Amino acid sequence: MLTITDLSLQRGGVWLLESVDLTVQPGQRVAIVGANGAGKSSLFQLLLGQLAPEQGAVSLPGGCRIAHMAQEVETTDRSARDFVLDGDLDLRRLEAELARAETAGDDHAIARIHGELDVHEAWSAARRAEALLRGLGFSDEDADRPVSAFSGGWRIRLNLAQALMRPSDLLLLDEPTNHLDLDACLWLENWLRRYPGTLLFISHDRDFMDRVATHVVHFDRRKLELYTGNYSAFEGQRSERLAQQQAGFERQQARIAEIQRFIDRFKAKATKARQAQSRVKALERMERIAPAHIDSPFSFEFPVAEKVSNPLLSIRNGKAGHGNTPVLNGINLTLLPGSRIGLLGPNGAGKSTLMDALRGEGTLLSGDRTCGEHLAIGYFAQHQLESLDLDASPFLHLQRLSPKASEQSIRNFLGGFDFHGDEALSAIRSFSGGEKARVALAVIAWQKPNLLLLDEPTNHLDLEMRQALTMALQNFEGAIVVVSHDRHLLRNTVDEFWLVNDGRVTEYQGDLEDYERWLADRRKDDTEAPKRIPAGQQTAEESSEAVGAVGESAEDRKARKRAEAALRQKLSPYRKKQGALEKEMEQLQQTLSALEEQLSDPGLYDDGGKARLKELLGEQAAATARLEEVEAQWLEVSEEVESLEAELAG
Repeated sequence: MLTITDLSLQRGGVWLLESVDLTVQPGQRVAIVGANGAGKSSLFQLLLGQLAPEQGAVSLPGGCRIAHMAQEVETTDRSARDFVLDGDLDLRRLEAELARAETAGDDHAIARIHGELDVHEAWSAARRAEALLRGLGFSDEDADRPVSAFSGGWRIRLNLAQALMRPSDLLLLDEPTNHLDLDACLWLENWLRRYPGTLLFISHDRDFMDRVATHVVHFDRRKLELYTGNYSAFEGQRSERLAQQQAGFERQQARIAEIQRFIDRFKAKATKARQAQSRVKALERMERIAPAHIDSPFSFEFPVAEKVSNPLLSIRNGKAGHGNTPVLNGINLTLLPGSRIGLLGPNGAGKSTLMDALRGEGTLLSGDRTCGEHLAIGYFAQHQLESLDLDASPFLHLQRLSPKASEQSIRNFLGGFDFHGDEALSAIRSFSGGEKARVALAVIAWQKPNLLLLDEPTNHLDLEMRQALTMALQNFEGAIVVVSHDRHLLRNTVDEFWLVNDGRVTEYQGDLEDYERWLADRRKDDTEAPKRIPAGQQTAEESSEAVGAVGESAEDRKARKRAEAALRQKLSPYRKKQGALEKEMEQLQQTLSALEEQLSDPGLYDDGGKARLKELLGEQAAATARLEEVEAQWLEVSEEVESLEAELAG
């Protein structure tokens, strides 16, 4: 499909690629990863013919149709539906030809064009465009609104919908999950997995890459390295290389030890069995992949305030909304030191409204909001970047907050966010979105909050910075409430979820996988990608169908539902057994902790305490043996649960 031969490319006098070769086969879904500035977007410009290489060649099949997601935000009075339909260039061309033929009264041309429109399935185009809009979080009413009425983030979504609307053999997407919420990310994953063409996409969302990518291309030292498998497979392979090549192995070990400390803390505090299982697995995976990040330029933490109230914040009998219109009713919640909450809920359900109510920004229409005496809130949202002083440097932003702080202490702190030397003293006006986000996070961390309210904190952040943010949040001793489409961040930083839905805020008992299934049950099946029509071979049978309209028959659907029901019935007793074993493990661990405390009594080791010592040691041995037995059973049952869940998800 795509062949790059002996290619060298430079921008602004800086070499991005030198004598590289790469072959991408038809149908592969390739994630493009690498440090900021390595040349990922330049590669896309090269494929689109907007750049010329210094040497070498790029080869694509004749007639290859390329669709790409525009990064610029267009302002137009065209409706959202028409804007998305504009992505289908052949459709618009045929419509223009038909209008000219009708004006000229050319009946022969009119008949021919109607035949081509029928092959192109123009009758379903509007329905397909609306399905794309719904999948990306737009309401049915939004389809008729002008593009100019949407904010910048929503216009980026429209650009994505337009790219998906275009029939293509090669699809190029640059950061498609930026400005998407979790629901839209899940929808897009399903759509792309069904896309029959070749996909190249740039992303910093590891879960998204894990779910979509079949291959990874890594920009590394002006070369392109192709890896087979998803992002986790890439990290594993790369970490092996680094482990062999890196002299700084001690730094890797320190990182692993830091993760292990968090695992120990998490195991001690986790109360939800399903979530505990998911989180511990994710953290164990992080231990394996950590060496892939030993060369990260980021290392920072969120220092907690010296004084902490308990509780930090509570809302009783709250009603939140905008103006006189309530969005959420019956809000009753309490945030304690150490609370780690992830907010889930469909687009528009009120997650941002709740965040504003928590920080006291006027959306709480009624009810009691009680703040602890020492409450210190750190708030991050994308619109917060607009409040930064564009003419001030990162250094000046922090110095204004602490005029008495030494220059070296501020520089050291900014170094953890990879602002060094002159960059720390440069006005942020010319900074990228990711660099501004790092400045905003540095400002928050500098102020030592004890409650972090984070609304999509990973937008614009690259993989290394996301990793550093995850590590910093793991070690943060205050409370966290976070909204994010980054599932890796959620799995590794929160202990429980709240569901914002149908005007209520309730504790959610499941994990992210349960939430994804819950969304799928609510959502119409709009996840089917258009079938690809080979260029020059369009037929009625091979033409695109409405998104989600081509699928299984009613009988097949019934059979699938019956099979899924049988699987769920088979899965239920295993889940119950898993829960019972987890409860017993927790009880045994508590018993062992109590025994260890008793065994620490020095009096037991005197002559008069030998009998009691022997008794306690016997109880400890029995409890340890039982714990090992239960853990073995739990592993066996968990493997069965994973197998059945994978079968059910497939």
